[in-house]
Parts: sequence; structure tokens; C-alpha cells
Amino acid sequence: MDLCHVSATREKGWYLALMAPNIKGPNYAWLDPSRLYCHPQGLQDCLTDLLQPFQGDPIDMVAGIDAMGFILGAAAAATLQKGFLAIRKAGHLCVQTLAQPYTDYSGREKVMEVRTDAISPGLRILLVDQWIETGGTMQAAIQLVERLGGVVAGVAAICIEDSEGGRWIQERYKCTHCIPPNLQPCFNRHQ
Repeated sequence: MDLCHVSATREKGWYLALMAPNIKGPNYAWLDPSRLYCHPQGLQDCLTDLLQPFQGDPIDMVAGIDAMGFILGAAAAATLQKGFLAIRKAGHLCVQTLAQPYTDYSGREKVMEVRTDAISPGLRILLVDQWIETGGTMQAAIQLVERLGGVVAGVAAICIEDSEGGRWIQERYKCTHCIPPNLQPCFNRHQ
């Protein structure tokens, strides 16, 4: 699908066809959604699908997770007319931070940080990431928000895989993603 084509039906998830498969090997994610962000209608429809379940919900701020969650999160914040908070990998913020160790989708131990002056007790945060594979990165973001007294208003991602971590998140928080139920098994198996 080219970057000018818009599906005639525009059913939920039509824009998933814009994503590109991994051609570089096992050190990369199996699918790259960044091409979707280049397509104006695809990005808009993706945001509409992600944010629809939160219409009318009290959301004070949107937080995106380093790095690809920044794109989708900032776009969601602009759409909702809310502020945007970047939750970063350790070592990138030059202000007072709170840190949370986690294990990412590749099994590597990492640390996530958030500035301590952005979240006040009771602030309702919508957490956004591009993809939730094992759930470790999102769980670290959730812990950071809650340790600062914030409330996780919801979790949004293009895909939340049916993994142990993905299920843990979906059982505890209001979640939304763009994968139609009939395609979810394919995404879980990275096909």
C-alpha cells in the first residue's frame, strides 16, 4: 500500500497494512509501524481507534514511552488537547528523576526514568506506547506513574500481545489497541 492510498472501507485496522515487516534480522522488532505514521489518514484513523474508548474519561496528561511511544503519545496528547510527558530510558533527562528497572521484550535489563516534577498525586495519565510485546516496558512506566502518586487512566498501543505481561496489564487497567480480534493470533505469533 502506498502512502497516498486510503482504503475505501476504512474499517478498524485498515492502516495496519501500512506497517513493514522486519528485513534486518532477529535484533530488530518483527514489524515496523513507523511507516503508518507517514500516512496522514492512517495515523488519524489509528488515533481515533485508540482514543475512542477513552472519550469522556478524565485524562489530565498523556505519557509516551521511549522512543517510538513518543510519536503516538504526542499525537494523542495533541488530539486530546493535553500535555505530553516523555518517559525515558535512563540517562537522558538532566533533571530530578525517579528510576524503575525492567526487562524489555528482548530480555535485556534496562532502567526507565521520569521527571519527578511532572506528576502530582491524583493526576490521571494515559500511557501510550507503540507496541506491548512482553509488557515489561509498560509495567515499568505504570510503576513510575503510580510511585509518584499518579493514576493510570488507561493504556493505549497499536498492539498489545497476548503475553503474560500483556494480560497482566489488560486485567488491571483500561486498555485499547488497534488489532482486530481475528488478527490477534497472527500478531501474537509474529506472523
